[in-house]
Order: sequence, then C-alpha cells, then structure tokens
Amino acid sequence: MSTHRLADDNVKRLLLKLSLPAMTGMFVMALYNVVDTIFVGRGVGTNGIAGLSIVFPLQMLVMSIGMLFGIGGASVISRLIGKTDQARADLAYGNVSVAAVLSGLTLTVTGILFNDEILRLFGASPVILPFARDYYNIIIMASPLFVTAMTGNNVLRSVGMARSAMTTMLIGAIANIILDPIFIFSLNMGIKGAALATVIAQSMSVAYLVVRLHSKACSLRLKRKNLIIDWGLMREITAIGFSSFIRNVAGSFVFALVNNRLLIYGNEISVAAYGIAIKLTRFLVMPLIGIAQGLQPIIGFNYGAGRMNKVLEAGKTGLKYGSLFSLAGFLIAQVFSRQLIGIFTEDVLLLAAGEHALRIMMLGLWVVGFQIVGTTIFQALGKAKEALFLSMSREILFFIPMVIALPVFFELEGIWLTVPIADILSCLLTLTFIIRLKRKYSDFHKATLIPEFAAD
Repeated sequence: MSTHRLADDNVKRLLLKLSLPAMTGMFVMALYNVVDTIFVGRGVGTNGIAGLSIVFPLQMLVMSIGMLFGIGGASVISRLIGKTDQARADLAYGNVSVAAVLSGLTLTVTGILFNDEILRLFGASPVILPFARDYYNIIIMASPLFVTAMTGNNVLRSVGMARSAMTTMLIGAIANIILDPIFIFSLNMGIKGAALATVIAQSMSVAYLVVRLHSKACSLRLKRKNLIIDWGLMREITAIGFSSFIRNVAGSFVFALVNNRLLIYGNEISVAAYGIAIKLTRFLVMPLIGIAQGLQPIIGFNYGAGRMNKVLEAGKTGLKYGSLFSLAGFLIAQVFSRQLIGIFTEDVLLLAAGEHALRIMMLGLWVVGFQIVGTTIFQALGKAKEALFLSMSREILFFIPMVIALPVFFELEGIWLTVPIADILSCLLTLTFIIRLKRKYSDFHKATLIPEFAAD
C-alpha cells in the first residue's frame, strides 16, 4: 500500500495532482457544452438554443445514471484498494461496468418509445418542439456511451489515474468542438449536426477510455466472473452513488419545472436565456467538481487505510480550495455578465434577458464550492445517508418549493431569485453537517483505529 500513488503523505500536493487533471477535463467538457450552444445560437437561432435547453435536463438524467455507478463504485474501489483487497476491488469494477451498459441501453429504448411525450413533459412548446426533437432523437441513441464514459472516468480516478480520465474528456470535448461547425455549417445540418457531432465525439472518448482501463497502468482487471452482479456489493455502490444520482435527477426535473414555469411567466426567449445561464453556471462550477473528484479517492484511500489525520487534512484543504474557486466564479459572472451572454447571441431581446438572469442566478455562486466539496466528503467516507440528504437538499428541500411559490408574488423575477436562495440555504445546511462531523471526531488526527469512526 505504501507504494500506491494515493499513499502520498503530502495531501496538498496529491490533491493538486489529482484535481488539476479533473478540473481541466471538466472545464473542457463544460467548454464544449458552451461551444455547442454558441454554434447552435449562431447557426440556428434563439429557438435552437431553446431546443437545447429542453433536451439538456434529459442529458443530465442520462449522466446521473453514470454518476450512480461511477461515484458509488469509485468510493468503494478506492477504500478497498486502501485495505489492499484487490479481489473485491476487481469485483466492484466488473459490476459497475455491466450496470453502466445495461442501464444505458434501457434509457435508449425508453427514450425512443416516448420521445415527444418526454419532450413535452420537459417543457417543449409547439414552437420549440421541432428543434428539441431533431436534437433529442440523435442524442438518445448514445445513452450507453454517456453512461459508460461517466462511470469509467470515475473508476480511473478511484485508482489515481486522473490524467487518463482528463484525457478521455479532452478527446470528446475537442472532437466535438471541431466537428460542430463542420456538421452545422459546412454540411448544413443545423441542430441535427450538433447532435451528431456530440455522438461521434463521445464514441471517441469511450474508445480511449476502454483502452486505458485495460492497460497495465490500471490496477483493476475486468474478469468474466466479476460480470455477474454481486447484489450485496451493488447495494453498497448504489447507496453511496445515490446521493449524486438523486442530485442530478432532481436537477433534471427542476430544469424541466423551470422551463414550464418560464413559459407561464415569460416566453421562449426566457427559456433560451435560462439555458444559456445554466450552461455558463456549469462552466464556472466545473472546477469545483474537479476538486471534489480529486478529493474523493484521497479521502477514501486514507479512510480505508486508517490514516485519519490525512482524512481530516484532505477535507479541510478541499473545502478551502472549493470556496476560493467558487468566489472567483461569482466575481467573473457579476463583472462580465453581458460579455458572457453576448458570446451566444446577437439577439437584443435575448441578450438583455440573459444578462439580467445571469446576474441574479449567480448571486449565490460564492457558496457552491463549500456545498459540493462538503457533500463529497461524506460520499468518500461511505456515509450514504448524509451524502444523500445533502445532495437532495438544494433541489428538493429548497428549490422546488420556492420556484413554485416565488413567481406567484414576483413573477419572472421570482424564478431567477430561486437559484441563489437555494444555493445559500443548502450551503448553510452542509455547514451544519460539517460542524457536527468535526465536533464528533475532533480527535481524528489522534485516531489509530477505524471501527470507532466507521460504526456511525
């Protein structure tokens, strides 16, 4: 164990080593989503952007399945490696691999059978529906690729192969950015071209991912006997990953709810403005997710190895850097809001609506880093209940009631205000959980045995 790449005693150096590739990869992934929207906005127009906004929560739903198995599997695998239980780590790897492929195929079949019904449920008006359908019908075919990519990337990080995970995302993002203008403009395929470019790029990512997972650098081995589901192990994996899954599922349905509310209190321009603002929000939040992804295997490995002082140090370091990056994102959004929206469109009405929406929605961004990293700490420790509750808090506990209630009093403005209020309240809730954890285990740095801590 002492020679494993996750056994580095310098936590800050190790976090930097693991987080930078994850941050770079997530940053480029967010960039490709932004560029995709820019090309559609320039090549198709406002209704094209609105169509992407309708399909986006469905893409989030697909990715949430990958997070369910990927993040849950990564937590289990990294702790098993810390305990030097290679056989169980290989079993977990085989199980999440099978689960990812089967769930992706199920999503594709379901999505094809109920395409228009799903799009209308997620807020497609008669004007937006044709644009959303053209994009969705191609994207849904690639569900197994999206789920496999998300799951496999987390598995790579669980064994410390952060650079390979980054490269996987870079390949897909760069390929998409290159292919978008070719299919949208040169081949005159419009929004269908954007979808086709995404699918081809994702195929390239998965091909590289499979190669790295089967390389000598990866300490895990995919064995035929491990492809048979071990339901006890899978329950542990899904219990841990369920918090990330439910957060993204809730986020997906929240997005759909907001789209429907925007058509009541606004119009198609409001839907497009919200879509742009969300893409920019994800772009600014991706570094925070990168920090969380780098932190997870460090905490999981050291927890499995019984090194509680390193668990505590890693948690403090992650919270610190997460907060600093979210503050930087907040300042960028407030200072350059008009310039950011202007990248996507020259439509005067959309530009004004988008700038106003972005400024208000980003008011709580400075606390998001603490909430994301705080939830990751509980995931990495295998504390599924706490992680699940914190993941659900923003969307289910705070956002949904407010996005229903506030527009009644403040109309469209109430929808925009819901975002920062939910961010701040969920951060305060996470802070109370972190304080409780710290008080209960204030002697982490003196601890030498796992059972007292794990018995919680």
